[in-house]
Amino acid sequence: MNDKVILVVLDGLNLKVAQDCLGYLNGLVEHKKASQYSLYSELPSLSRPLYECILTGITPVESGIVHNNVTRRSLFDSIFSLAQSQGKATAAAAYHWVSELYNRSPYDAIRDRHTHNESLQIQHGIFYHWDHYPDQALLLDGEYLRQEFDPDFLLVHSMNIDDAGHKFGLDSAEYRNSARQADVILSDFLPAWIEEGYQILITSDHGMNNDRSHGGTLAEEREVPLYLIGNRFSHFDVSIKQTEICGLVCELLGLEHQKAFAADVLV
Repeated sequence: MNDKVILVVLDGLNLKVAQDCLGYLNGLVEHKKASQYSLYSELPSLSRPLYECILTGITPVESGIVHNNVTRRSLFDSIFSLAQSQGKATAAAAYHWVSELYNRSPYDAIRDRHTHNESLQIQHGIFYHWDHYPDQALLLDGEYLRQEFDPDFLLVHSMNIDDAGHKFGLDSAEYRNSARQADVILSDFLPAWIEEGYQILITSDHGMNNDRSHGGTLAEEREVPLYLIGNRFSHFDVSIKQTEICGLVCELLGLEHQKAFAADVLV
């Protein structure tokens, strides 16, 4: 069975803050329209290594993308490469590091910010290079790509929660309110995605600490949420690893792949 999939990554969102502040998403869970799982991020709990982990299923230690300044393309099969090579349409509204990992590195804003090239792994992209790029604009970018190009796989990756965490820390009104605002923005788009039958995954790469950073082993840096919405999900109480998100998406897309995934999550 082949489904269309939207993966939303809310960068820097800590599990507890998600549980406390995402009223709409947790309302979907309360009304049995979604399930929420808890994941532990791989190490180091840094952004670029964990983009690679989520999108390839490969841990940072294995991928060699071990910190944010490793600027090169991925060496492994990703959701994007597998989908593109098997005739699926791909798109991403995401931070420019995603473009560097799967399209072209280094990122050139004039060339790469707006990408439409069928030969690339991410065929249709709107990339940004400002950590404060508004989540409202980012979700509009993603919705434009969805409506204009009808991708089989769409990545939507926002940075405002992470940006607030670096400026104000985990235990701050600014960080929590940034999460609340992301939830409000998502509530404008999710009903249409659900109505149109998309399989939707909403997660984070890593959490945040009170030092206004992340990268280590603290629970608040590693514990992140995963929300699953769609009729292909079992919604059973099972254990899911961050390295299994890639394989899960590949299964939903009907791709041939060798990625690990939690089979009990699917029906």
